[in-house]
Amino acid sequence: MNNLSQPADHSDSLAVSEKQTIAIVGAGICGLCCGLALAKHGYQVTLYERDAPLPDGNPDDIFFNWVRRGAAQFKHPHAFLAVMSNLLEELFPDLMPDFFEAGARKITFQDMLSPKLKSKYRSKTGDEKLWLLMCRRATMEMVLRRYAGKQSNLQIRSSTRVNAMIANPLKGSIQLTGLKIQSTSSGAEEEEIFADIIIDAGGRNSQFKQWFRLAGVPVLSEQDDAEIVYYTRHYQFLPGIDEPQRSGNTRSAGDLGYLKYGVFPGDGGHFAVIICVPLHEQALHSYVKKGDEFDRICGHIPGLKPWVDPTKSKSTTSSFGMGNIKAVWNHFVQNGAPLAQNYFAVGDAALYTNPLYGRGCSTGIIHSHLLTRILRDYQDPVQRALVFDQWTEQELRPIFKTSLNEDKNGIKRARAVLAGKTLNKAQGFKKRLILAFGDALGRASQEHIHVLRGVLKTFNLMEKPGEFLKNWRIRLTIFRYMLSGRKKNAAARIVPGPSRTEMLAFMDGQHVP
Repeated sequence: MNNLSQPADHSDSLAVSEKQTIAIVGAGICGLCCGLALAKHGYQVTLYERDAPLPDGNPDDIFFNWVRRGAAQFKHPHAFLAVMSNLLEELFPDLMPDFFEAGARKITFQDMLSPKLKSKYRSKTGDEKLWLLMCRRATMEMVLRRYAGKQSNLQIRSSTRVNAMIANPLKGSIQLTGLKIQSTSSGAEEEEIFADIIIDAGGRNSQFKQWFRLAGVPVLSEQDDAEIVYYTRHYQFLPGIDEPQRSGNTRSAGDLGYLKYGVFPGDGGHFAVIICVPLHEQALHSYVKKGDEFDRICGHIPGLKPWVDPTKSKSTTSSFGMGNIKAVWNHFVQNGAPLAQNYFAVGDAALYTNPLYGRGCSTGIIHSHLLTRILRDYQDPVQRALVFDQWTEQELRPIFKTSLNEDKNGIKRARAVLAGKTLNKAQGFKKRLILAFGDALGRASQEHIHVLRGVLKTFNLMEKPGEFLKNWRIRLTIFRYMLSGRKKNAAARIVPGPSRTEMLAFMDGQHVP
């Protein structure tokens, strides 16, 4: 994906873009990034957001007091991967100091290494691009909104509900020309606004699919249920306490089969813990939704225990969950023709994956960047829609498929654990080879920096999934580990933690040896 971070210089298109107006529905992270990028290229941009405007205050004030009903994941943890961090830095270099002033942290590739690997580390060209921006979503939105407020050709109309689209019928499609909007704070009557381009950044609950269906151009969708609910609780380290090491028995993310868990560090000493529970684990659901029981579960998992130790951190929220987790891909081009002209869905309004993997914000900014390039470089409405669909497939479909495969593997493992079975043994040579390769890759990435570097490029969406496996040195290392046998490799993959039976017995108050 490195080519996405190097936009071409098309100064001759600026005169055209200055005459065009753009309406963006939704002022979340994707809508803001899209609006800022387009405003930078001379477009007149207005974002319409149904929630209240950003209040005054510091990051804690924003996190605890800003009501964002339009963003279901507002208080759930987010990962701002390297692809997003680099695009923000390259597109808006004067923005980055605002993040660090707000308490966000830059986690470099070297910071991600275990103590053992750090002692062997030698920098390599490209390592400077492998960094994460660590902060809460509320802090991210706060910084982006305040930055957006400084742009002369960008406006945010908060407390504004979009009631309908305005469109002209075409043969087999429609052409959007505007929106029907209404203030939710002033009590004013509905008004019509018109724009050259309508961008849907309304997230997974966008109303445009329903409006398209009513207009006679239904949107076809791919949908796959992840069969989990995930729960979040936020914490803050006590004064003078540093983050625990995340290696060996204290890995801060893992899959125990009957639950997945992860730690998301934020800003200002805050961090969040997520626990993902399969739908069929009803007993665990009853526990994890209660704050004290959530902490008891965390305290029984070696990778989480040092984080939630009450002598080191305190909880700042209750436990709250999110369900109906799916992988969805909406098709706005069908049979080679766009359903609509002058309309573009970006981010979750177009496609989304299981938020457990932390890819949503990053794929959203990739998508917004693609759209900015297309609107700048193409003028024909049909060509714009077709190229946007083509580039979306090219850049985001591999990420979508990888996430979907991870969901399916997680479902299989959770069902096997429930049935008291194991997936470590597979029938057939091909499946055994895949398992052996995966175990060898996992162990090699823990013990060799060049393998971990490749894995992290994929994780951070800096290149297409699995691209690093084309490197002969990495392949040779993995094959060497495969020859050493699966038993030792598989042991390195296993995350320490209680079995399902042990966890349920512990939560029921029974003695667990």
